[in-house]
Amino acid sequence: MMGTVINVIAILLGGGIGMLFGSRLSDQLKSTVISGMGLFVMAIGLQMFLEIQSAGDALIVLGALLAGALVGEWWRIEERIEAFGGWLERKFTRGNGGASSRFVRGFLGASLIFCSGPMAILGSINDGLRGDYLTLSIKSVLDGFIAIAFSSTLGVGVMFSVIPIILYQGGISLLAQQFSALMSDKMIDLMTATGGLLLVGLSISSLLELKKIRVGNFLPGLAIAPLIVYVLSLFGT
Repeated sequence: MMGTVINVIAILLGGGIGMLFGSRLSDQLKSTVISGMGLFVMAIGLQMFLEIQSAGDALIVLGALLAGALVGEWWRIEERIEAFGGWLERKFTRGNGGASSRFVRGFLGASLIFCSGPMAILGSINDGLRGDYLTLSIKSVLDGFIAIAFSSTLGVGVMFSVIPIILYQGGISLLAQQFSALMSDKMIDLMTATGGLLLVGLSISSLLELKKIRVGNFLPGLAIAPLIVYVLSLFGT
């Protein structure tokens, strides 16, 4: 849960700074900082992947990614997330453009961005399984800058997005804690390695904007990796 607490603090600080000074920060500065974070996230993702122990483990990660992509594309996870966000925006922004509508737009827009990414899921799982909140700490820095940008135009509603973050990320972390007793160290290691590659994809797609990758559709791979390890263990491999 520590990672979620850090995330909440970063958003509140970013929201406060945005409301006071956000208009004074140039778009060029914001873009440069995000690019720097993209390079850092890519390095962390590669480090997580390179901690695997053997070529066989690498093949398990590859299998989890490919199987996860098939499931994700079949379920159209990324498209459904985007469609759900669009529905919420249409549902709650029918007002006359006054303060109430502005508050709701800030709240919903920030909540969707902060909660819908793979980093939120992966970071919360790592936090719950291992008490490792590095991924959520990185996400906190990114969310802080996003909160600055959003709150400078949409106001205090952005800061109230911490409520769904506490429920969403905290819930995933608590659920992961419950499953930690059922997972071996190798299951956790390979799920972490798979998540590392998702972080690389997230960096390339969303932060550095080098190539569009539907990272959300790879999320089932996080569950498939430990499942492959379990199945192989039944055959003594």
